[in-house]
Amino acid sequence: MSSQVAYRKVIELKGVGAALASKLGKLGIHNFQDLLFHLPLRYQDRTRITSIGAMRPGDEVVVEARVIACDIVMGRRRSLVCRIQDGTGTLTLRFFHFSAAQKSALINADIRCFGEVRPGSNGLELIHPEYKVMKGDGFDQLEETLTPIYPLTEGLTQPRLRSLVGQALSALGSEPLDELLPDSELARNNYPSLTDAVRFLHQPPVGVDLESLLEGQHPAQRRLAFEELLAHNLSLRVVRHQMQTQGAPALKSTGRLTLPFLDRLPFSLTEAQLRVAREVARDMGRPLPMLRLVQGDVGSGKTMIAVLAALQAVENGKQAAVMAPTEILAEQHLINFKSWLEPLGIKVSWLAGKVKGKAREAALAEISGGEAQVVVGTHALFQDEVAFHDLAMVVIDEQHRFGVDQRLSLREKGRNDGKIPHQLIMTATPIPRTLAMSAYADLDCSIIDELPPGRTPVQTVVIDDSRRDQVVERVEQNCKQGLQAYWVCTLVEESEALQCQAAETTAEVLREALPDLRIGLVHGRLKPAEKAEVMSQFKAHELDLLVATTVIEVGVDVPNSSLMIIENPERLGLSQLHQLRGRVGRGSRESFCVLMYHAPLSQQGRDRLAIMRETSDGFRIAERDLELRGPGEVLGTRQTGMMSFRIADLQRDADMLDSVQQTAERIETSTELTRQLCDRWILNADQYAQV
Repeated sequence: MSSQVAYRKVIELKGVGAALASKLGKLGIHNFQDLLFHLPLRYQDRTRITSIGAMRPGDEVVVEARVIACDIVMGRRRSLVCRIQDGTGTLTLRFFHFSAAQKSALINADIRCFGEVRPGSNGLELIHPEYKVMKGDGFDQLEETLTPIYPLTEGLTQPRLRSLVGQALSALGSEPLDELLPDSELARNNYPSLTDAVRFLHQPPVGVDLESLLEGQHPAQRRLAFEELLAHNLSLRVVRHQMQTQGAPALKSTGRLTLPFLDRLPFSLTEAQLRVAREVARDMGRPLPMLRLVQGDVGSGKTMIAVLAALQAVENGKQAAVMAPTEILAEQHLINFKSWLEPLGIKVSWLAGKVKGKAREAALAEISGGEAQVVVGTHALFQDEVAFHDLAMVVIDEQHRFGVDQRLSLREKGRNDGKIPHQLIMTATPIPRTLAMSAYADLDCSIIDELPPGRTPVQTVVIDDSRRDQVVERVEQNCKQGLQAYWVCTLVEESEALQCQAAETTAEVLREALPDLRIGLVHGRLKPAEKAEVMSQFKAHELDLLVATTVIEVGVDVPNSSLMIIENPERLGLSQLHQLRGRVGRGSRESFCVLMYHAPLSQQGRDRLAIMRETSDGFRIAERDLELRGPGEVLGTRQTGMMSFRIADLQRDADMLDSVQQTAERIETSTELTRQLCDRWILNADQYAQV
């Protein structure tokens, strides 16, 4: 029998009306289970009384004492100041928010209060302590367990939330939570039951190892994190299974087009490229939909893999589509694909937002009639009016820039006789192993871990922006030698709140300082056509210096650019900095990236910039980025519909991932258990993380 207590609505709790239920909803708390999974951030020890004489600044203490004075003091802020004594010393209580009734209730009262001890002008103080006035028979019994401190939202207090959690825990007494982990898994990992783990984390006993609790390493926490990671892993396996039941066209590699293409190239593919190309060709030859993620550092040659996959589809009389997140990047793919494929007699079509009127009609007719064998474009590819003739291969570049729905809609366009196209997903944002094992458990991963010969590593320099004049001089010298440079700013307009030099201002200042240089400006608020125009001028060397925001992170290949200045790099993620840096060093010349920060830097800021200086290994950088910023930030996942965890932490719990995978393999055949785990932990479990 399934425990019904978990799914009872919070409105059933005593004292919860519509207004409080709405506040709880902001924290994602809708039923008893949500409330029980809303774990404390930290704990306070309110189980013993501390005498005033034994207090030290910084201690969190419970004190019982008599109020000997209670006055309103007019300082910088009006406050109610009480002096209390317990026979060992005197302590001050200070309240900035108070009422006349509160003051009169405290005069000569015996009170028990709790707060953090701070040094004050007249000895030690508690600011806004929680307190109770003794009535009749003395004080209530002291707490017997540690007191939890929960994440809150406006209009919700700690005592109120503790009371609600207490009610939910009481309900568990008669009806424990369903145990979904098999006994063998609990025993293997020495985990407590779910009910015991939840109860323990809300009411830890005195003497518990507080350090392990705060670090998230206590068996009760790990028990919950394990189950949550398992649910996410299973949900991705379900997605994968659903896709594979649909089938895909088996596209055998004949070599009819791929071999002449490789013969024409002026260079040889690296061993890493050949290995990944073989993996893709093998997947496409099967009657199951390929879902492969190819990750490779900036400049590792992922485009070659995409071309070979498209050729394999065309060899089999099918269409291939290549989708990029920006028109600039899509146009670059178009130029490359046309120069490589048209000599082989392959028709390459183009579709983007700026293709209008008769040109658009012609492109749509080519795509639907099958004349277009390879279609390159942006988001425009999955608009309703686009109909493919026989789409069998979809390449998605820089996948983290697309939302889940966008990727799904392109896949649906290729649905034919119950079959769906193969998907090749490419990213230059290296995905740490911990993320690949969890967020991308439904994808096969290939890594191009070798750069083509002739690429020179980029030298990275970190300097204070007080040396801006020297940097400007360096840019001038660089451009007078016939080379080009980027100057990257992190904001478009001047902002008082953020001490960033905006791109527009910077461009003006640089034009004044460097009148002999041809300077262009590109940022996200330009129209796509204007942006593309500036970028093509830069590529054609009609501009020496390009001032830009981070729109160039994913974009143009200009081998002649050998210098990049990034202002306020401390504001960007490491993976983003790495992407930007990859825009230079594309030729054989020595290239430089200058990270110009604004002092003072935090310790974390210093650590992050030091990593950029030390390594150009995208994977090492990505791992550090994950540690410092979390998964949602690293992959830009806020807008892509990726998971968020309630309890698990991918970095902290990375050591569990192998065990989670093994458990998932053992139990994934039990569809009912999988469904229950996904229902418990994942919102909209059925459509979760489909790509």
